[in-house]
Amino acid sequence: MLMKELQAILLRPKVLIPVLAVLFIPLLYSGSFLWAFWDPYGHLDRLPVAVVNEDEGALLDGKKIQLGNDVVKRLKENGTFDWQFVSRKQADDGLEDGTYYMAVMIPKDFSANATTVQSGKPKPLKLVYIPNEGANYLAGKIGDSAIEAIKEEMANNVTRTYVETMLAKMQEAADGLGEAGKGASQLHDGVQAARKGGRALVDGMTGAEQGSARLSAGAKQAKDGADELTRYLTELAEKSLTFENGLQAANSGAKQVQDGTASLADGLGQLAGGSRELADGATAAQHGAASLAGGLHDSLSALKELQTQLPVLTDGANRLQHDASQLSGEVEMWKRKANEAAAGGSEVQKGLEQYAAGLQVLAAKAQDPQEKETLQALYEQLQPLVEESGNVANGVGALADGMEPIQNGLSRLAGAASALASGQQAAQSGVGKLVNGQQQLVNGADRLLAAQQTLADGADKLAKQLQHAHDGAQTLAAGSRELAEGVNKLASGSAGFVSGTNQLAEGANQLSNGVSAVAEGASSLHEGLGRLARGGESLLGGLGRLEDGAEQLADRLQEGAEKADGIHADDQASQMIADPVQKDKQPLYHVPNYGTGFAPYFLSLGLFVGALLLTIVFPLREPAGRPSSGFAWFFGKWGVLAAAAAAQTLLADAWLLYGLGLHVQSVGRFVLLTWIISMTFMMIVQCLVTLFDNPGRFVAILLLIAQLIGSAGTYPLELVPGALQRIHQWLPMTHAIRGLRAVILSGDFTLMWKEASILAGVAAVFAAATLGYFLLLYRRRYRAWAETETAA
Repeated sequence: MLMKELQAILLRPKVLIPVLAVLFIPLLYSGSFLWAFWDPYGHLDRLPVAVVNEDEGALLDGKKIQLGNDVVKRLKENGTFDWQFVSRKQADDGLEDGTYYMAVMIPKDFSANATTVQSGKPKPLKLVYIPNEGANYLAGKIGDSAIEAIKEEMANNVTRTYVETMLAKMQEAADGLGEAGKGASQLHDGVQAARKGGRALVDGMTGAEQGSARLSAGAKQAKDGADELTRYLTELAEKSLTFENGLQAANSGAKQVQDGTASLADGLGQLAGGSRELADGATAAQHGAASLAGGLHDSLSALKELQTQLPVLTDGANRLQHDASQLSGEVEMWKRKANEAAAGGSEVQKGLEQYAAGLQVLAAKAQDPQEKETLQALYEQLQPLVEESGNVANGVGALADGMEPIQNGLSRLAGAASALASGQQAAQSGVGKLVNGQQQLVNGADRLLAAQQTLADGADKLAKQLQHAHDGAQTLAAGSRELAEGVNKLASGSAGFVSGTNQLAEGANQLSNGVSAVAEGASSLHEGLGRLARGGESLLGGLGRLEDGAEQLADRLQEGAEKADGIHADDQASQMIADPVQKDKQPLYHVPNYGTGFAPYFLSLGLFVGALLLTIVFPLREPAGRPSSGFAWFFGKWGVLAAAAAAQTLLADAWLLYGLGLHVQSVGRFVLLTWIISMTFMMIVQCLVTLFDNPGRFVAILLLIAQLIGSAGTYPLELVPGALQRIHQWLPMTHAIRGLRAVILSGDFTLMWKEASILAGVAAVFAAATLGYFLLLYRRRYRAWAETETAA
């Protein structure tokens, strides 16, 4: 019967030509589709896209930025699409008439919005994307991916710009800390010099205090001598009142005069000794005053140097406060970005966890052990990714949390810098007042030194005069013996003697008052110098503490400057912070192009359509001649279908392998599996059409539609409706596509043989049904003829 069927085809052109045409259906169907869509993404540079740049630019930290021009420049460099840089009107007109499939609008405030991060109300950068989905929906979807890539690149560029600015500010803060450290070191040196000058001042004041003590003691002795001289002179004045009347008794009183003059000589000797001690004390006080004046001059110089150094520290503290406040704001911005990245990482982790849960559900529901094993393996491979995504999210969150103490530290640093600046201003004001007071003290010390010089000169003169007086008193005592002889002469000049004696008593009284004032002044000077010396010691203690604080401040500022200077602000650091995550695509099975990925689907579809169309040009029920048996009838039809399946397989596979360059893991297995798929579809269609004729063809068409939408040949199974997912496993094309993917893409030949066995089983079931039908039909149609032949 097979030969009769073949002869019936070959000898009848009306049958032969349609059959030959149908043999090319799988080639035309799958080959034309795959040829047309073999690599559409490789020709995106032919897709016209309008680009309108209306960005007006902006200033960022005094630097002109043109982010719109940067976008245009990068679009010109990548060549992903056929970019057309036009005006807004040209873009709108092109979208309307279908010239452009989409348009990218860069608004006027694109760069300006990028600078609002440092303001209180930041604005996002908007890249307007207008797809012409009415012209072609897929073109719009392709544009979505391209715009996402552009947006990501621009976000990285903007982030890198702010990271560079932040790192530059941190470097400036480090420089400011360094300058502040130098200023603090200079303050320490100035305070150290002031402390040395203060020590010299205290030593001078101590010497002055000791000299003033000696001066006070000498002045007290001089006062005692002056009081005694006054008493003697007063007595002399009183006696001189009666001297004039007692000249007659001069002879008898000469002895008394001689005794008085001796006492006068002794008193004048004591007074001369006291005046010499007064001169010595005045000289010591003069030396102490000179030391005091020198120490005050040194202290004044040190204070003036301290006063000149304090503005440097104040400026450094103010700059430290400003830079720390600005750095705190930028760290707050970075922390917010890190929190957003952590939230995105958490969303990714949740999505992966949901996907992993879906895999577990599918594995639990899978009936096929191989499929369950495959789903379980995919779930196990996904677990490390879920964990890593959690680690990424936690790491970014920890980084954002770690920025909190940095920000708090910067805020405290800004507050401390502000307090330091305020304290330095107060210190500067206090030092200014201290300089003025010290200047007054220096002027007073200079006047004291001059007064001490005058006092020393006067005391020296007084000592010399008193020495002369003592010598005169001794002469007076020696000449008292001659008093009697001169009584007459004295009587004639007694009036002048009385007047001179009164004047001498008055002068002695004035001398006593002056010496008393000197004694009181020396005592006050001694007390004042004592208080000044004790105040100098307190000043030295304060200067010591200020020196220690300035040294500690200089060390801390230098340490902060070194730490801040340790932050690397190069391009690599900026790029790392701006774009910390790089994509590294490592596909499990490499699919070079769109056509390779869809080859299993379109080839299976073409083979089924070829089998269906063959039933129109080739009679599946009527025999070419009278069959000898039901088996002969069946195998006659089956042989033609098997040959047609082989021809369709070879034609379609040859075009895919050598015409389109499809790469497969095994050519032999690929051809064999294709023939098995074709035979399966042939047996299904033969059974339906043989048993039911045209209604059977209609059922075959319904089966084709169900396989188109339920075999997961295009979108993943999880994305199709639930009803289709339930019939997915029962569709022959499902197993055909799985087997072809294994032999074309993954090289999993175990899976290929499994799917081939399932298809062979399906083919055997439908072939058996067709065979049974032919056996029954043969008995009905040819039973009488067979009995006649047997009887004959």
